[in-house]
Amino acid sequence: MNYLKVVVVVLLLGPYLILLGRGASGNQISARGVLNLAHRQSAWTPILQTSANLSEIRSIRSFFEFRTLDPEGAIFYGDTKEGKDWFVLSLRDGIPEMQIGKADILVSIKGGRRLNDGAWHLLELRSEGKFVVLEVNNNPELVVGLHSELTEDELTGKIRLGLGGMLVDKQKLFNPFQPDMDACVRGGHWLNLSTPWDTDPTWDPRPCFSEIKRGSYFPGTGMVTFNTSDLPGVKTEEAGITMQIFGSWTGTLLSLQSTDFEYVLGELDRHTDVKEVKLGLKEESETAALPREPAALTFTILKHSLVVNSKPDRETESLDFFSMWKKGMLLTFGGVPGGSEATKRSHHLHGCLEKILVQEQVIDLDQALYKDTTVSSHSCPTEAMNELT
Repeated sequence: MNYLKVVVVVLLLGPYLILLGRGASGNQISARGVLNLAHRQSAWTPILQTSANLSEIRSIRSFFEFRTLDPEGAIFYGDTKEGKDWFVLSLRDGIPEMQIGKADILVSIKGGRRLNDGAWHLLELRSEGKFVVLEVNNNPELVVGLHSELTEDELTGKIRLGLGGMLVDKQKLFNPFQPDMDACVRGGHWLNLSTPWDTDPTWDPRPCFSEIKRGSYFPGTGMVTFNTSDLPGVKTEEAGITMQIFGSWTGTLLSLQSTDFEYVLGELDRHTDVKEVKLGLKEESETAALPREPAALTFTILKHSLVVNSKPDRETESLDFFSMWKKGMLLTFGGVPGGSEATKRSHHLHGCLEKILVQEQVIDLDQALYKDTTVSSHSCPTEAMNELT
């Protein structure tokens, strides 16, 4: 019996799986151009919203081009009955996933090819009688069969639509996911709707890079901050805590801050071939030279010392860095938060961090305590990297 109820959910929402849209926020824009789904503060709120009377829906087919390197995030959402019946399309491990909710029934369906390869893919969603079909590049990838002997209620009222987020509480999800999506959409045709969509006021619409590669891009204006207590900790005192950073950049790579301690790494003078390290107990600082633009930088935190590329930079018996890490320091990539002298002297990071490892685990910037809207979590522009080499 539960299976029949589940199928009814899909049948009721089937014609609306291919919608995106408008809501109640600020500016209005067309959804047929190129749209960057990233660069907003409110992770779950759609960057675009709309609503329409169900009587206005004439088409059950939508298609658009989609490009990303991000493995996980929300693509689009639709609901009826003011959110009592809802649907969301997302990526998980780069694979399309649909979740549907109606009353106390939840459905999660995942399948098809991985889409997070950095190429443009043509996606089409349509209803074919008792089936909902997802096509990728004109090839069926996910087909959901629909059948129910239960009588369907006549749908009336409005449908709400969202791009890049959800309009229902995330607690309703059967299979929770990380909503932030570093992706671009272009050439969208959403059923027969042509009205402009309302934008989320926290969205910072930015152009899509013409070509992308994996990494996190810092344009020289923003930072990303983690609490170290949320990151992998000490395995052995001898090995300490190791960070490995791969990429090409200028400016402040990272900073560590606690109540009475501040460390700044990676200040580059654009007119020299030397990268500097600034560190100390706030009132003091010192510098050390590193090769310009290393392909990989290793930063190791030991109990009483800090090490950069196997060279000790700071040794102090008065501080226990392991305890400070576990208790919680601010680890910031791209600059120095706050109003200290180091903040005034520092330059925001400009460049591509291709990979960040902490204790050999990849760090996802979407999991940060704070991420500036100017930072791209999972993509770097290939054309901009020539300026840094």
